Amino acid sequence: MNEVRIVKAAKQLPDYSKPTEEILPLVNLWLSGQEDRFRRKVIKIFEGAAVDRRYSIMAPEEVFTATSFEDKNTIYVREVKKLGKKVLEKALKASDWQADSVDYIITVSCTGIMIPSLDAYLINDLGLRQDVVRLPVTEMGCAAGVSALIYAYNFLKSLPGKRAAVVAVESPTATFQLNDFSMANMVSAAIFGDGASCVLLSSEAEAEAEGPKIKGGEMYHFKDATHLMGFDLTNHGLKMILDIAVPETIAEHFPQIVHPFLEKHGTSIAAVDHLIFHPGGKKIVQTVEALFGSMGKNIDDTREVLRLYGNMSSATVLYVLERFMDKGLKPGEQGLILSFGPGFSAQRVLLEW
Repeated sequence: MNEVRIVKAAKQLPDYSKPTEEILPLVNLWLSGQEDRFRRKVIKIFEGAAVDRRYSIMAPEEVFTATSFEDKNTIYVREVKKLGKKVLEKALKASDWQADSVDYIITVSCTGIMIPSLDAYLINDLGLRQDVVRLPVTEMGCAAGVSALIYAYNFLKSLPGKRAAVVAVESPTATFQLNDFSMANMVSAAIFGDGASCVLLSSEAEAEAEGPKIKGGEMYHFKDATHLMGFDLTNHGLKMILDIAVPETIAEHFPQIVHPFLEKHGTSIAAVDHLIFHPGGKKIVQTVEALFGSMGKNIDDTREVLRLYGNMSSATVLYVLERFMDKGLKPGEQGLILSFGPGFSAQRVLLEW
């Protein structure tokens, strides 16, 4: 079996951003017709979300304007194409790769609808080869960034000398529902932001490709848990489903998610040096921290990505990965990538530097 390496991780942020304290007046105005107690509760959710700033493909004022599903999706399509192109170009340039050297392109997004998918536009815009293999990953939510790494790994490990690009572009603000006053909508509005990431992978010989090796990648599916997270497609767009039982359910499954996977690949949680976790939200960060804090592990980079950018769905864990790629880790150090998403599912990848 070929060795597969992660060569580069890059990020691209949209043009608009505001610190949380500057968004609060807009939230207050939006909720002006609601009961005072409810409004105060929502403001507290925003203040306590552990997100200092969030980025958006549209001006924050536009987010709080009643636009149709069509209007928001049109903005999504336009901006996703721009962000996807920029982030792929950035990653290729940083790795000194030509666009036509990519053999496999995977695009990831769940926050809007576009057919043809983003990869088709990237093939045209960047001049990828006509025989490039393409895979759009569209309905796996926050877990999809790691799902795409697993798909790329499975492709590359059977084919030597190949290159793959994973491009994740998400705009949760394009799904924001102005007339939905459910707690799911309030919490998602408080934690989510927009962003894009690109990860380049290679099965070339070590002399030609640097970066951590992927030792294994697997998925874990929770039974009878499809109700926990997702979107309902309504006449107003994609309406968030977010069950309060998510952190508790993750905690229950954690031993089965982590230990057998690591054991299968000849290691253990004690031997893993770095935890590269998707920051789903403050409560999930706290849940994971409680599970690993006693082992002397930290998830500081996960918490920091949440603070700086919010939860950007599938792209977020790839921002955490980029931080580890930039650290210059020692040979032999191990990292565990983990994300959770609709299904309900957990995706895992083991890395070794």
